[in-house]
Amino acid sequence: MNMHNYNDENQLDNPADIELNKPSKSRFLFLLFFFGIFIFAWSGCYNLYEHSYTSNKDVEVPDNTKYNPTYK
Repeated sequence: MNMHNYNDENQLDNPADIELNKPSKSRFLFLLFFFGIFIFAWSGCYNLYEHSYTSNKDVEVPDNTKYNPTYK
């Protein structure tokens, strides 16, 4: 039994070529898409975490810029 496939030009077909195996190509493209979306979402969440809001309650606000200003 011959395990190799020959094309019209008498060259061996590469069994690792995803163009020759439709389920393998589909699985590869699905995993590529899935991990691409996963890494994109993870990096977005990480970026939001790195630039998260920090409280500014300790900032001194001048009295003349408050809602009810007081002047000297």
